Amino acid sequence: MFVTPHRDAAFAAVDLGATSGRVITGLVGPERLTLTEAHRFANVPVRLPDGLRWDVLGLYRGMLDGLRAAARRGPVASVGIDSWAVDYGLLDADGALLGLPFHYRDGRNAGAAERVLAMCGARDLYAVSGVQHLPFNTLFQLAAHRTGAQWGAARTMLMIPDLLTYWLTGSMGAEITNASTTGLFDASAGDWSRALIGRLGLERSWFPPLREPGDPAGTLLPHVAAYTDLPDGTPVTTVASHDTASAVAAVPATGPGFAYVSCGTWSLAGLELTGPVLTEESRTANFTNERGVDGTVRYLRNIMGMWLLEECRRSWERQGWAPGLGELLAAAARARPFAALIDPDDERFLAPDDMVSCIDDRLVASGQVPPDGPGGYVRCVLESLALAHRRTLREAASLAGREVNRIHIVGGGSRNELLCQWTADAAGLPVTAGPAEATALGNILTQARARGLVDDLTSLRQLVAHTQELRHYTPRGDQRAWDGAAARLRRP
Repeated sequence: MFVTPHRDAAFAAVDLGATSGRVITGLVGPERLTLTEAHRFANVPVRLPDGLRWDVLGLYRGMLDGLRAAARRGPVASVGIDSWAVDYGLLDADGALLGLPFHYRDGRNAGAAERVLAMCGARDLYAVSGVQHLPFNTLFQLAAHRTGAQWGAARTMLMIPDLLTYWLTGSMGAEITNASTTGLFDASAGDWSRALIGRLGLERSWFPPLREPGDPAGTLLPHVAAYTDLPDGTPVTTVASHDTASAVAAVPATGPGFAYVSCGTWSLAGLELTGPVLTEESRTANFTNERGVDGTVRYLRNIMGMWLLEECRRSWERQGWAPGLGELLAAAARARPFAALIDPDDERFLAPDDMVSCIDDRLVASGQVPPDGPGGYVRCVLESLALAHRRTLREAASLAGREVNRIHIVGGGSRNELLCQWTADAAGLPVTAGPAEATALGNILTQARARGLVDDLTSLRQLVAHTQELRHYTPRGDQRAWDGAAARLRRP
């Protein structure tokens, strides 16, 4: 049997992103919180004849190899898995996966949202789920999926982290922070919505019992333990399996009144609340109410994030030029302010063939002149993101009746000094940037708390604040210039 870990036992976080996966180990103690990357592996989707799919078997293999690498470093106290939201796998009556899970950017989703809304109504749907409208929300994907032999054989739906947890342990469950993103979760009742599931013609039996962050999810199956060299009985702990929920848990806030931006492929900007905001005003502003740790609500909106910049870089690479990020940021700092601005929420940026051309098209359509060099494009993207952060957080505060006195930027985007400074300038609020590894920290600290090494969410965040490198930015420059830029992007 597995026993309480000694002080040098590490917690293993499996952190899966849209382009790569990692296994990170963390040591936790009083005034001690250190991370080590044990293994990194690519996450490359596969285009099959029937659509764009995730290579979930490759992810599983990379995860197992990462856990074996973690075991070589020393004792492992437990394992926790987080990933992106909305995507899922369907299993048959024997628990076998029915095909590789679809990628949320797959084109099959076109038109599905309209069909669902015709059945349920946007107002009624939001009044129950509180989930923002995105064309790839899980319930829309399910509506697009419901044909063919696989659908007829399906008996269980598992979100990606729940699927991988099942393969590790043989135990099925639905972690609540990820379940709350599906559009099939009752935001007020805190459970699957039987009413919505029924109206969409789905089977309630497809949706496993909910688990909270910190709940046990089982122990490693014997063949998994043998492959990874981890001890029999090594526990798998339920963490906040939606990566944004883990990141928000690790926001190093030491007092009330904070807002956050979890900045990576997407910018998730919002507030932490004690209950959902389900008003019609909130729906039309397209804010989502998703669960966080300890029953909190992540009241936020998705903004197209560093995806815009990374896709620009891919466009230039296809042209035979591969600029470094430092080179691009230096050029952006020299470029003319507010020369070109875009709305990152424009759905045309979701999956364009060429991001630079797409930006050009949107600028010309709005009467603007495209930049004449890469620095101008990068400045356009970062200033536009800063304005989107400002707009979203101000709307969130107004709709929730809250005051904001500081913005925390966590995730990979917290390393981008221009974005952090321009977010402070645009919002007129101080910004604390970091930790960059917020998702892994939230994952690991939830495991540590389940083992009694951290007391509560407040002490968890204090440990992050005291042990991680943070940068602080104060607003500077002319606020009126940002006001004028915001007015150019104001929605009709």
